[in-house]
Amino acid sequence: MGILDGKRVLVAGVTMDSSIGFAVARIAQEQGATVLISNFGRALGITRRIAKRLPAEPPVLELDVTDQSHLDGLEAAVREHVDGLDGVVHSIAYGNPETLLGGKFMDGPWEDVAQAVQVSAYSLKALAVACRPLMGEGGSVVGMTFDATQAWPAYDWMGVAKAGLESTSRYLARDLGPDGIRCNLVSAGPLKTLAAKAIPGFEGLESMWKDRAPLGWDETDQVPTARAVCALLSDLFPATTGEIVHVDGGFHAMGA
Repeated sequence: MGILDGKRVLVAGVTMDSSIGFAVARIAQEQGATVLISNFGRALGITRRIAKRLPAEPPVLELDVTDQSHLDGLEAAVREHVDGLDGVVHSIAYGNPETLLGGKFMDGPWEDVAQAVQVSAYSLKALAVACRPLMGEGGSVVGMTFDATQAWPAYDWMGVAKAGLESTSRYLARDLGPDGIRCNLVSAGPLKTLAAKAIPGFEGLESMWKDRAPLGWDETDQVPTARAVCALLSDLFPATTGEIVHVDGGFHAMGA
């Protein structure tokens, strides 16, 4: 038996098989969940191809979390495959690397900042609201963050967006709690994902983690992060909400 036996889970934001979302989908299936995944636009074709690499090929939904028509149609799209959801994973973020990252904090234009905040933070609320009617018996929403309590080299406006995401999660925990829906985040250390490759200078964080994380850190291994997400999706944390679980080798707890 797996910790997600009988659970129905939507993993939003799966692009490559190196992504955290893909690892979550794989482990969730291994733990007994029925999984749906999503993406949109030009990346949708890639998602459909890599879906075949999962233990069981899942339905792939088209979902742009910034498109209200997609959000409005999400309930019907999900119900074509399952009769509801027990868990939702938000593995979505974007900030224009040419204008917002890699030392460009002081010059980042508002239009790009607004897009980063909408895609990376506001969309957690938008996705949770769209999925709320599907979670009639309660459930779990889990998002991905990168510790927003610090100003990191190269991360710049994405750090601000992640701070917004972390605050959004706490407010969702407050407002969805009466419906039996938990909302938590997993704060992973730097991982070699498609998103990380787009951040100029991000490799500096990777070397920092290897030197200071007491448990060590493998930036190519998404499994520890994915396991934490699946644990939060399960019934093992029935009274935990508004929390940020660090999966970073212990780096966040260390001083200089």
